[in-house]
Amino acid sequence: VSGEAGSITQSIGAYQKEYNGKKITFLDTPGHEAFTAMRARGAQMTDIAVIVVAADDGVKPQTREAIDHAKAAGVSIVVAIDKPGANVERVKTELSGLGLISEDWGGQTIMVEISAKKRINLDKLLENIILLAEVLELKADPTALAFGTVIEASLDPHEGPKATLLVQNGTLKAGDYLVVGNSYCKVRKMTNEFGKVMKSAEPSTPVQITGLSNVPIAGDHFLAFVDDKEAKDIAQKRTLTALSKKNVSALPTTLDGVLQAMSNNKEKKIPLILKADTQGSVEAIKAALEKIEVKGVELLIVRAAAGDITESDVILAQASSAIVLGFNVKANALAMSKAKEAKTEIRLYDIIYRILDDVKLAMQGLQV
Repeated sequence: VSGEAGSITQSIGAYQKEYNGKKITFLDTPGHEAFTAMRARGAQMTDIAVIVVAADDGVKPQTREAIDHAKAAGVSIVVAIDKPGANVERVKTELSGLGLISEDWGGQTIMVEISAKKRINLDKLLENIILLAEVLELKADPTALAFGTVIEASLDPHEGPKATLLVQNGTLKAGDYLVVGNSYCKVRKMTNEFGKVMKSAEPSTPVQITGLSNVPIAGDHFLAFVDDKEAKDIAQKRTLTALSKKNVSALPTTLDGVLQAMSNNKEKKIPLILKADTQGSVEAIKAALEKIEVKGVELLIVRAAAGDITESDVILAQASSAIVLGFNVKANALAMSKAKEAKTEIRLYDIIYRILDDVKLAMQGLQV
């Protein structure tokens, strides 16, 4: 917690815990309401959702949202009520109103009172997760070619495109050829959450890989192939399909197109360029910004992409009179120099709600 900006999880992660000889893989999704897309993906790729409720706070809107995602995905729910000594019965009452009735109240939802800081009843929580997994008879085939989902993806300035994958079926091996969304690569190196190199990853194992042809989108599925040509062909076909769809339906992102769109619209607009550390953060922040409503004022997101702020971002911002927003990224020296020369504003953030607050204030300032 102390390592996260604002003491809030700011990105999605995955890690394993071994308990009584059995492994449990946790997907840690952010709690802030702006990360709806991340939590939705988390529910879609998991088997059991652990809803953590602070007993002193009670059921918050984010808690309701997480429960809705889990229910929509058909995922079993376990509730961990944190901070002992607070009004646990009140929390159970609020949860019962959402259809989650505790076992000790005659319902079917497992609820465990824990303390993360004091490490109270964490073993009981793990025991209940394993028990529920056995009751649900969760199974996978480790002999098949690997299939799974992109948990998170980013553009590393030193290693290039990289992605965190969750193997959901089969076994991913070093040397396999992967199609990840529209991307393609050969698995030359994969590491676990501690950076340890792995030769193979069985079902429910999270791994990080590098060497992708481009940055995939969080939530994309991946498939492993033993044949190099087949993997390349499928990746190329997917890329062509995606490009054709983009050309038909996407908003104009060329300089002329953006300027034309602005000149044809009588409403006041604030053009933005959004860069974030991961594709998942980009999607989440973009979706949250698009929900801000101020009468007579509209946001125009000229570009939204993962990676550090570059000179090309500033050039586009200059041509479209846009403000550059960065979340958990840096602006390289060329970008900073160009921004100073062009008098283009770059704002850097490490807490998401500050982005949303600043943009809303800017929109209200333009309101007629």
